[in-house]
Amino acid sequence: MTHDSTPITQERPRQRPPLRSWDLQVVDSFDVEPNMRRVVLTADDIGDLTYKPGQALVLMIPGPGGETGRRDYTIRSMDRAAGTISIDFVLHGDTPAPTWARRAKPGDRLEARGPRGGTVLRPDADWHLLTGDETCIPAIAHILETIPAGAKAFVFIEVDDGNGEIDLKTEADALVRWVHRNGAPAGPSELMNGMITEFALLSGKGHAYIIGETSNVRRQRHTLVARGLTREQISSEGYWRPGRIGGHDHVDD
Repeated sequence: MTHDSTPITQERPRQRPPLRSWDLQVVDSFDVEPNMRRVVLTADDIGDLTYKPGQALVLMIPGPGGETGRRDYTIRSMDRAAGTISIDFVLHGDTPAPTWARRAKPGDRLEARGPRGGTVLRPDADWHLLTGDETCIPAIAHILETIPAGAKAFVFIEVDDGNGEIDLKTEADALVRWVHRNGAPAGPSELMNGMITEFALLSGKGHAYIIGETSNVRRQRHTLVARGLTREQISSEGYWRPGRIGGHDHVDD
């Protein structure tokens, strides 16, 4: 038996570059459909912010005991002329983020980091498939508002019922379908996966953007891979899980 004396070189894990910090200040806050609170924010250096629709900022949300918790929230829009960004908060329960958004008033400050996130438009795709639930409406709406005119898009959004639907503005050639739970609780289900299973895949190079509750995202990703999409054709992120406050999952398996 011989032994190879060649030293083994271990590669260091790839490190992501540190996220930039922002000292944000509240300019305004108000309710928007469906059941969301929009907070408008600015910063002295907000003009330096560059991001792609669908990306998020990591917000350091203050808790009831003075502690802070990290929460990923999608940038809903940016008004460069006014020097502001807007973030929409789903008003579900009394967890820290919606509680802070309800109480936010001009002058309040909030630390943020980012932007980050890979669920952004792939301009080289021939068609686009977007799915999500209520928590994903800000990201989907922003992507649709900024997608090139005439681009072919198919959008499925899960909400409780018709009251959760809003008007989505886009110049894309978009088919939008609202999928109703009809009283069933939000969370793990086969509802959206059933839509993906029945969706007729088009010819050409498509790209899917799958966001929402983590187990639903993973289920849809597996279905699309089984139907012939490559993993590189699917951007997927878990925005939430039942019973967990905060957190964000990179779904790539």
